[in-house]
Amino acid sequence: MRTFCHIDLTEQSVRKQEMHGEEIVRAGRHLIAKTLLELNATTVDPLGPDNPLIFSAGPFAGSNFSNANRTSVGCKSPLTGGIKESNSGGTFGFALGQLHLSGFTLYGAASDWITIHLRKDGEIIFESAAEFMGMGNFETAAKLHEKYGKKTSIALCGPVGEYQGLLAGIAFSDVDLRPSRLSARGGVGAVMGSKKVKAIIVDLHKMPSFHDRKKLMGAVREYNKKLEAEPAIENFAKIGTAMMADVINHLGGIPVRNFTNGQMVDTNIEPFNLGGDALREQNLQRGGETTHACMPGCLIQCSNVYADADGNEVVSPLEYETIGLLGTNCGLSDPDELANVNWLANDLGVDTIELGGTLGVLMEAGEGSFGDVKFMEKVIDKELRHGTDRGKILAQGTARVGEHYKLDRVPVIKKQTISAYDPRVVEVTGITMMMTAQGADHTAGNLPQYESKGKDVSELVHASLDMQTICATTDSLGLCIFGRSVTNTNTDFIIGALNDAHGITLNEDFFRELGVDCLRMENEFNEAAGFVVDDDELPAFFYSESLQPTDSLARFHSAEVRKSAAEWWQNNLPA
Repeated sequence: MRTFCHIDLTEQSVRKQEMHGEEIVRAGRHLIAKTLLELNATTVDPLGPDNPLIFSAGPFAGSNFSNANRTSVGCKSPLTGGIKESNSGGTFGFALGQLHLSGFTLYGAASDWITIHLRKDGEIIFESAAEFMGMGNFETAAKLHEKYGKKTSIALCGPVGEYQGLLAGIAFSDVDLRPSRLSARGGVGAVMGSKKVKAIIVDLHKMPSFHDRKKLMGAVREYNKKLEAEPAIENFAKIGTAMMADVINHLGGIPVRNFTNGQMVDTNIEPFNLGGDALREQNLQRGGETTHACMPGCLIQCSNVYADADGNEVVSPLEYETIGLLGTNCGLSDPDELANVNWLANDLGVDTIELGGTLGVLMEAGEGSFGDVKFMEKVIDKELRHGTDRGKILAQGTARVGEHYKLDRVPVIKKQTISAYDPRVVEVTGITMMMTAQGADHTAGNLPQYESKGKDVSELVHASLDMQTICATTDSLGLCIFGRSVTNTNTDFIIGALNDAHGITLNEDFFRELGVDCLRMENEFNEAAGFVVDDDELPAFFYSESLQPTDSLARFHSAEVRKSAAEWWQNNLPA
């Protein structure tokens, strides 16, 4: 049994709901889509009190099941106007599981800023957050741990979220107590800010009970063996997500200077200093950590701790999407400069993808120069941090900043910044970003090395939707997608572990059916929220400007993508 808490912020009251069996399993992204539809949130003001903010932990939460303690946060997105599930690593989902909690939903809004403490004795305490207002995340986290102890995990609304800037995510504690793991995308931090919740503190306790703990622990050991034997996992563990910078730069699909080029450097001529290999070698020489687990028990350890020339920690983590959007997209080539900017972004609790896209269009508008790190630091640390008049405009994200400066080249879909895979080259991921109800989000279905040359729209759309289904399932089970080379090929094993954990009898078909049902509900939400086929279209410049060095143009438009998607749905919806 697990408990789900319904927290009324207006009344500061709590209603607890028992969950059993399959209810516990249908968590994360699936629970968010189902709940938002049931609450008829499709037409609410995203920054109004009627927008519920949902936190959900997966069915293995609280255990040491590798890469199975992610936290999903969901609401109607104030950035896109559609549905949003944004998930994160860290210790927050782990802590919820240790208190036998499946999650909680925040309703309404507090009359003044508060913190919420979920205690191991079952009590939920509301306190004033006045002493923490305006603080950066690192200072806030340090003061909260001083007050509540180190055996806690924290979710934070940073300074940009306080004034409801749409760049804002929700920052969670990592295993070393840094508030640096973010549910970053879609403006979920702005929704937390609209509810006047500065911080949520959850006590760490002990591994929760499971139906057959002995069998589940056997599954944990077996899963670890599968991970250790998988070459793709070995690469992630060695180099981390930054290895994708080398891959996508080589393919010619990494965003450079507001998506005007697909390759930062020709590595046949000069080294790529922001690539995973170069970062690893430099970090080893400096005494940084080249592997780091963001979640308790994770064997993949695809994160890092980046050190300066004197061996001092600068930031953790420095990962691929930040390299692509806050780095190459803004014209940076020095990893030390990027690491410093990354730390500032973490201290504010903002999405580095959306921030990098915003700075890129700002540079395109002539407000700054590509590669000018001092300009970037000034925007982040002066204007965004303090919420100046211009800072509040910039905090609304790439699409709205592009509109403000009347620009034509604005790399967004559904008003969300395109991730670090140029859709002219990385075509299936580009199609995913066009189609998904989540906005331009690569994690909804990423196939960065899929060979698309010579293949028609139907084949690519079907490949995208198959991967979107798998990703929707893993997001619903609290699993990290970086374990997918094992997870996706051992679905019978995962289902068996779920059955042992919660005393149920799911069959192997459940894995795919869960993802399909999640996608169906998300599409239903966005349709009811008013989205139409044109909202899936790539910005016009992707069709008219060929990307060098591959000379590629986007090939497919939203209408033909939707037509092919309709064919897939005919074959995948239950009879």
